[in-house]
Amino acid sequence: MKNITLSVPDDVYRNARVAAAQRDTSVSALVVAYLEQLSGRIDEFARLEALQHEVQAGIGQFRAADRLSRDEVHERAVH
Repeated sequence: MKNITLSVPDDVYRNARVAAAQRDTSVSALVVAYLEQLSGRIDEFARLEALQHEVQAGIGQFRAADRLSRDEVHERAVH
């Protein structure tokens, strides 16, 4: 386990101690929970980014000329 030293304004520390006491935990535990949550967000971002690349790679070649004309779109919508 690693120790870290943080400098925070007095009022932030005081509010963090109150929040920790209300949750029956410590400021250290709150910081650990926040850092775990933060790293989870990064993992989720990386997962979504990889999924985006996978989907884009599967699209293949896209050409605007392959799109339907306005009349064809309206014709499909009517039927």
